[in-house]
Amino acid sequence: MLIVSSGEFRANQKAYLDKVDDGQEVLIQRGKDKSYRIVPVMGTDTVLRAEDFAKEPDEDLELAISFDEVLEHVHAHIHELFKNKKECAL
Repeated sequence: MLIVSSGEFRANQKAYLDKVDDGQEVLIQRGKDKSYRIVPVMGTDTVLRAEDFAKEPDEDLELAISFDEVLEHVHAHIHELFKNKKECAL
């Protein structure tokens, strides 16, 4: 891992970003107690803005059912399956 000051990183930014692209870890120190790790964004990474995380509920939410409603329907289907199985066995 390379550890550089923020000034050194600024002066040689391209060289350090090339090292990150080659798989080397780079840690930038800023002052006494601030550090930043530089990592590449991969094709599988998702970059979202904070606004994209907190959207207002939309009409689809009104169509959703609660867990209790799901559980009620599952219980009803299970009872129906066992009822049918008993009838077939007789």
